[in-house]
Amino acid sequence: MPDQHPLADRFTVRHPEWAANATIYEVNVRNYTPEGTFRALEAHLPRLARMGVVIVWLMPIHPIGEAGRKGSLGSPYAVRDYFGVNEELGTLDDLRHLVQTAHELGLKVILDWVANHTSCDNALIVEHPDWYQHDAQGQLVPPVADWTDVVAFDYGNRDLRVYMTEALGYWVREADLDGYRCDVAGLVPTDFWDEARPALEAIKPVFMLAEWDELYPSGGLTWEEFNSDTRLLEQAFDMTFALRLHYLLDRIAEGHAQLSEIDDYLAAEREKYPPTVYLMNFTSNHDVNSWDGTEYERLGSLALPFAVLAALLPGMPMLYSGQEAGLNRRLAFFERDTIEWGNYPLQD
Repeated sequence: MPDQHPLADRFTVRHPEWAANATIYEVNVRNYTPEGTFRALEAHLPRLARMGVVIVWLMPIHPIGEAGRKGSLGSPYAVRDYFGVNEELGTLDDLRHLVQTAHELGLKVILDWVANHTSCDNALIVEHPDWYQHDAQGQLVPPVADWTDVVAFDYGNRDLRVYMTEALGYWVREADLDGYRCDVAGLVPTDFWDEARPALEAIKPVFMLAEWDELYPSGGLTWEEFNSDTRLLEQAFDMTFALRLHYLLDRIAEGHAQLSEIDDYLAAEREKYPPTVYLMNFTSNHDVNSWDGTEYERLGSLALPFAVLAALLPGMPMLYSGQEAGLNRRLAFFERDTIEWGNYPLQD
């Protein structure tokens, strides 16, 4: 029997049984179909189930802020109302129907959640100004300088923590969601997530994915700003992003790193985490596709081999909307930009 990892006792998260050997698939609802709605997305669920997808990750579905909006439709990560549904996507009943249909097909559905910041016109700014961070002049501040359409929360406020936990629980109860992908999770205090997870588990078993990587700077931070010891995976989250692997694959494709460095990455992962921990392997997602380029732009002839590698390395493989169709186009982030599906050449 192999020796136990020296830190194993610190990692107490118990994954849902259905997460074992799962594949996760990110859905950009706005751009997935010409209609850009929950109802139109439903028609694709049987195909995703046949592909072997287990977890469907929906990008944020909330109303989008108008103040400081980028582009004509704005960023879905600029949340105006945590208890509302963006009417462009459908209604709460449409979301419920989507989740029910997914469950009937053996799929699970998690929702992208933005706990770190809100749109600049979220009603909470007026109702609870003390829930937000302010600069020396008393002005609201964005979490990252060029995120000008959002402003950052201050989690030193206990009432904010109660509100956010209630909001997370609302969607699990009302739409039967199976968990969350939490945006820039490491910018939110870990003890909040440690409190929120048991509250959700009291409703149903959930799967929690953190957009973070304790092996690589996340959330637009530099190495100097980056905290590699957030301990998100110990009590709160089932999985974080494998950002270090993602950018290593990019560097290998560019000729700036060697294949052998993957062994170094795996060794660092094994040293930091016991084998029960999940890291998410990917070659594309909504940020990468829109801002860094498609996998074909970045990886060239290695795009498909590296997609296979991401599926075979330890961790959970993730696909982004359109990858199975060989999508080689950057999708507009702030506009409607429908995916051209063709005949799904890479689906099998």
